[in-house]
Amino acid sequence: MNDFSTHVPLLSGSLLAPLALFALVSSITPGPNNVMLAASGLNFGFRRTLPHLLGVSIGFTLMILLVGAGLGTVFQNAPVLYVVLKYAGAAYLLYLAWKIARAGELSEDGRRARPMTFLQAAAFQWVNPKAWVMAVGVAAAYIPADGFYANLLVGTVVCGVINLPSVGMWVMFGSSLRGLLRQPAAVRVFNGGMALLLVGSLYPVAADLARALAGN
Repeated sequence: MNDFSTHVPLLSGSLLAPLALFALVSSITPGPNNVMLAASGLNFGFRRTLPHLLGVSIGFTLMILLVGAGLGTVFQNAPVLYVVLKYAGAAYLLYLAWKIARAGELSEDGRRARPMTFLQAAAFQWVNPKAWVMAVGVAAAYIPADGFYANLLVGTVVCGVINLPSVGMWVMFGSSLRGLLRQPAAVRVFNGGMALLLVGSLYPVAADLARALAGN
């Protein structure tokens, strides 16, 4: 029986360590997912935010695999689709920022807001600009051409293992504040701050739009 590793060289330490560092830094730094998870942790607690957390991590991990396997070439062949997705995602993020700012308040029909579901969080990755940058970056910079698909699978697993606890820390951060921010006014201030951070994360999209308008 032939050893699989003799035919497909897997990621070496020279690439695996930088990939792990990239996954850690990009997963744990502020971004749309982490801001939303922190706000959900505060407003709904860790247990109720768990489906949201798993949806982010599993959805993003699947995104790396699919983008690396060739879905990204669709946008290379039809750039307009990527542009549409980017601005649709920005509009959706603005809507989510508004929802976060109002989290914990009674909605118009009298029911309280609910945390994001697993499927909603997983689907959100496809309109999350930071997730796209991370997924494309993994495939383009850290996966060698030799044995590409096997190495893509290894790289995807590495990113998934690192991503889950990294984004989970933001849920823990938000939920840890539940005992401190007991007053509705304090919760509104925190949610407003998270909403502003989410809007701020759209700066690259706004900058691209400004450059495009300036060029016309």
